[in-house]
Amino acid sequence: QVHLVESGGGMVQAGGSLTLSCAASGRTFDIYALGWFRQVTGEEREFVAALAWIAGTSHYSNSVRGRFTISRNNTSNAVYLQMNSLKPEDTALYYCAASDSPGPILSDRWYSDWGQGTQVTVSS
Repeated sequence: QVHLVESGGGMVQAGGSLTLSCAASGRTFDIYALGWFRQVTGEEREFVAALAWIAGTSHYSNSVRGRFTISRNNTSNAVYLQMNSLKPEDTALYYCAASDSPGPILSDRWYSDWGQGTQVTVSS
């Protein structure tokens, strides 16, 4: 099992930036991919971005491509989500998730370990 802890959420005005962090511990050698998802209360969880841990390839949803960047720290088991040009519609609870095998990297059902989430609120 991989233990994930998110941080960096907060409140920001539209057009601003935030960087989310996800610290991974436990069976980190099993990680195949780390992803970021977000969820608004009453709505389904939405894919945001993902990073294949060994290959280093990144994936983004159409709604954030060009504004958000996912990256990792090669010396620690951490992944980051740099969010620029934030919009009110980016407001959500953001989750970090880990998967230990190849699969549909955009699907939340493929990820087995999840953090508690960090709230991002963008005001207009």
